[in-house]
Amino acid sequence: MDTQHIWEEFSGKLQGFIFSRVNNQFDADDILQDVFRKIHDNIDSVEDDAKIQGWLFRIARNTIIDHYRSKAKNNSVPIDDKEDMFAAPEEEVANLNETVASWLNATIADLPDKYREAIVLTEIEGLTQKELAERLGISLSGAKSRVQRGREKLKEMILDCCHLEFDRLGNVIDYTRNESCCAKCKTQSSCKSSCEKGA
Repeated sequence: MDTQHIWEEFSGKLQGFIFSRVNNQFDADDILQDVFRKIHDNIDSVEDDAKIQGWLFRIARNTIIDHYRSKAKNNSVPIDDKEDMFAAPEEEVANLNETVASWLNATIADLPDKYREAIVLTEIEGLTQKELAERLGISLSGAKSRVQRGREKLKEMILDCCHLEFDRLGNVIDYTRNESCCAKCKTQSSCKSSCEKGA
């Protein structure tokens, strides 16, 4: 996808996103021009067109933040308490949450047996921890410990592969594949492709 196609498809959405956070048409127009300059300069770095929208809105969000930081340096606009203004559109947040969630099944499959079983039964099949204890014939405290440890190991495995950035509500707003990616990402194309960014 080239800059012209991006302009035709996304300029209206980006303009609305920027104007709702700047509320000054002149500044919004300047920021939009700056955003498209950055898009034009970096378009070759996008490897997957399916991720283009998230990439565009990250550029817009960062450019808006730069705008407010510049004004803050001139003591004209404080940047404090403006975090909510920089949030990505709900659609982008939902897409990134779904992307990370799509990694879970493959990652759960690599958990040690006892933790995989505990996570599958509670998080996927919906058993309570008490029901898990009864199913496995272990104590309630043992079931709780197994689920907690399973969650911790699952989080560790995902963070071994990717650095995730979250907003205040726990939504994923950005991710980058780590250089020292786990062996699973290096050897399994499905995991590698899901974990790689388009930017």
